[in-house]
Amino acid sequence: MLSTGTPRVQLRAHLLASGLAGDVATSREAALRSYRAFAARDPRVTLGLDPRWSWSERDLIALMSRRCGVSADPACVGGGDVIDPELTLCALDAFAGRLGDVARRRAPVLFGTGHPHRLLGFYADLADAVSAAGCSVLTPAQGRCVDITTRFGVRTHRLVYVRGVASLYEKGARETGAHSHSPLPVRVALQAAAEAGGPLPELVVGDHGWVCGAGQLGIEAMGLADTDDPALFVGEAEGRVSVAVPLDDAVRPEYYRPLTRYVLNRACLSQ
Repeated sequence: MLSTGTPRVQLRAHLLASGLAGDVATSREAALRSYRAFAARDPRVTLGLDPRWSWSERDLIALMSRRCGVSADPACVGGGDVIDPELTLCALDAFAGRLGDVARRRAPVLFGTGHPHRLLGFYADLADAVSAAGCSVLTPAQGRCVDITTRFGVRTHRLVYVRGVASLYEKGARETGAHSHSPLPVRVALQAAAEAGGPLPELVVGDHGWVCGAGQLGIEAMGLADTDDPALFVGEAEGRVSVAVPLDDAVRPEYYRPLTRYVLNRACLSQ
């Protein structure tokens, strides 16, 4: 039995207190809409993944129950979603294991996020740590324009790296990155790296289209995902995503700091 003072038990308490796991802000209705859209292969939800298997809404509910802890009852159609903190902790352990392995090999890594307002700091601290361990943190296609389809039509964005982490900035915007599910940024970054003669990343770390887009291209990828992001968990089930960590991906940025410390300690990358 673990004592109440262990980092794992402390992090479990933090996950519940912060809403990262346990009762989360994502609604059951929103999650079910995503599952139906994924079953219909809506590209806004598949995030660059081309599923090998046929996934029905019921299949996805069952998968997300196993991987996240949401209700397995298809008749449950309302209320808030639930993430099992034990599943989050186990996934974080696996995430840290892969990060530590890559760091020991000093392999090149690419970081990218579709949640720059919330998750940039989490990924940036990981990027700093693997860089200090001797990894190349790649920044291909810096400043490259990417046309993204939004609910307002096609908008031109720039691919910008902040502390080694890529995200999209709407053209003309200087201060804040844009929320995006698109796999186009990682495709642009990987194509630029290949055209420059490499190196290509051995691991892509991020969320949304960064993970699914890289995994679809055969590059190891892992990241964070909410209960309305089934694509990462499908990718994990089909063997194209190494680790999908279930948690609320839109809480306050400072709530992710204990996760950073936990991952770096488990990966033996703490400074």
